[in-house]
Amino acid sequence: MSQRNDVTRALAEWIVDCRSNDIPEEIRTEAVRTFVNWLGCAIGGATHETVDCALAAVAPFSGSPESSVLGRSERLDPLHAALLNGISSHVLDYDDTHLKTIIHPAGPVASALLAIAETRPVSGAAFLDALIIGVETECRIGNAVYPDHYDRGWHITGTAGVFGAAAATSRLLGLDAQATTWALGIAATQSSGFREMFGTMCKSFHPGRAAQNGAFAAFLAQAGFDSSERAIEAPRGFANVMSDKQDYGEILDGLGTHWEAALNSYKPFACGIVIHPTIDGCIQLRNELGDDVGRIAKVELTAHPLVLELTGKTEPRTGLEGKFSVFHAAASALLRGDGSPTAFTDEAVNDRALIDMRRTIHVTTDPACNEASVTIAVTLEDGRRIEKHIDRAIGSRERPLSDAQIEAKFRDQAAAVIGEQACEALIRAAWQIAAMDDVGALARACAPGASRQ
Repeated sequence: MSQRNDVTRALAEWIVDCRSNDIPEEIRTEAVRTFVNWLGCAIGGATHETVDCALAAVAPFSGSPESSVLGRSERLDPLHAALLNGISSHVLDYDDTHLKTIIHPAGPVASALLAIAETRPVSGAAFLDALIIGVETECRIGNAVYPDHYDRGWHITGTAGVFGAAAATSRLLGLDAQATTWALGIAATQSSGFREMFGTMCKSFHPGRAAQNGAFAAFLAQAGFDSSERAIEAPRGFANVMSDKQDYGEILDGLGTHWEAALNSYKPFACGIVIHPTIDGCIQLRNELGDDVGRIAKVELTAHPLVLELTGKTEPRTGLEGKFSVFHAAASALLRGDGSPTAFTDEAVNDRALIDMRRTIHVTTDPACNEASVTIAVTLEDGRRIEKHIDRAIGSRERPLSDAQIEAKFRDQAAAVIGEQACEALIRAAWQIAAMDDVGALARACAPGASRQ
């Protein structure tokens, strides 16, 4: 596409001018689903050792403890709370996914917004407006550079997510078009995150840092801190430096009429999304095989090359690495019928039975395969061969999770962290966020024992 000189400014003007009435009701409904899913994931990840480490590192440097670390009793200043909540919401790899770009949209945006909402009155309606605008911004910027940007090795949730957090925070703060343009520029110069970090604590650091940096960008801009006004489209700006593809029509065309926020999806399994068809198929095979699961001699997967590129770890050593091992995920699904967070613990990846099973698994890649599909062939010890083809896995846009399934996922993660009674009250409140006068109260209700205070 030909070069444009007004992309950043035009996007900023839309962020400022978009009215609540311009957002269709079905998009607002999807935003509530996005928020409920994200909140459950943030609480569910709160006790992970990654969050423990990050909290220990930043707590001594935190400012006024105005904002909650969700699922924990600690409180931090808003920017550090945004960081921690972004980490916890992504550390289990159980959060939402914009399938066109593999961006996890809510982590950077909702983590920034909820931390700020504890520092000033924010209604549910205003919160959802900002959430939708932030998700739309990051996904459209992602569309403009995907897949080239991702193929270079950038973790697009971090690199595009910082724009989403900046846009959402700018909207919440009521910045004008000039300041919002600066905020997008300040976000652009902080855009980072490498795919090399997948399977380590740094992967969840990316959306956390995007939340923190994006919010910080808006606060800097509010104070008059300037930036390039062409940070996205300039020859040495984000898109040209970080990608061989620059399609600015993906950012501006249909803005306000076609909504990327409508395309969000929610994970049923706590791992890299390209493994989901394999887990879905292996669980189905387990159910069909019954006791014969113990007589499997060989498992053959035929999948798109991206599956091995992203999840080809044959011998994962930690739970985080297991999330990027199609071999471990298939073994867990076959032997345990499990793709939840319990399938991806340090204990699980070092379980002898799972290790033996994953060594029977072989993957053949075929570029003709759709990235969202897989064919699984199981050969039993007696020579019988059973095949299963998954065209689209549960949780995809073609087979989306229902509200009830999102709620069950929330409950499975959060009840163990904050208690069953508090969890049920929080679920009810989260679904009603649009009617809330004070969204900050929702964050405060996420602390363990909050319902008894």
